[in-house]
Amino acid sequence: MTPADDLIRCSFCGRTAHEVTSMVAGPEVYICDRCIYDASGIVRGDLQPYPSPAPRRPFGARNNRLTPREIKAALDEHVIGQDRAKRALSVAVYNHYKRIEAEEHLHAYDDVEIEKSNIVLLGPSGTGKT
Repeated sequence: MTPADDLIRCSFCGRTAHEVTSMVAGPEVYICDRCIYDASGIVRGDLQPYPSPAPRRPFGARNNRLTPREIKAALDEHVIGQDRAKRALSVAVYNHYKRIEAEEHLHAYDDVEIEKSNIVLLGPSGTGKT
């Protein structure tokens, strides 16, 4: 055993070069054959096949889409008053999600276009229009 063997230690487990069968050197690090074996077992066990894409829902299937009434109820928890604005915003959000879903499923009807609607919120600074 040379003094250099005592200086070379596995950077992961701390074993010296004379305690292991082989040692792989990298830039300023070392890894022993035992740690390589353990790490390769971890990697083999952790590798999973890539998940297949989720099946497409048929158009119109209401998976987790909130109704305008549910959206307004959520707005009621955070906004005081402004019932007309909350109602209009709830319907607009609902229609927005319906429009996005329709674009995903209606490729066969390229000539059909569902128009986008816009809402303008007016008011003084700091009144929560965002």
